[in-house]
Amino acid sequence: QVQLVESGGRLVQAGGSLRLSCAASGRTFSSYRMGWFRQAPGKEREFAAAISANGVSTSYADSVKGRFTISRDNAKNTVYLQMNSLKPEDTAVYYCAAVDRGRSFYYTNPRQYDYWGQGTQVTVSS
Repeated sequence: QVQLVESGGRLVQAGGSLRLSCAASGRTFSSYRMGWFRQAPGKEREFAAAISANGVSTSYADSVKGRFTISRDNAKNTVYLQMNSLKPEDTAVYYCAAVDRGRSFYYTNPRQYDYWGQGTQVTVSS
């Protein structure tokens, strides 16, 4: 089992940057596929980015591709989401998620993840 704690969310102006962090507990972090999802008020939770256990393979939603970068440091049990060129439509609660079963390098469906953090609020002002 793993526990996830996100941090780094705050109010930022459009065009700005933020880096979100997700710290994981447990000794087997390097075996978990990790993902970042977001949920805006009144909307369903949506996929943003995912990364394989070894960090080599990544996937991005079209809405964030070219602006967001997911990475991980298995020595620090942490996954990051670097967000650049932020837009007001990026405003949401951002969640990290983890899964250690299955054969895919990463997953983009939130239902495929077993563990979730509490979320961190990102607000982008215009």
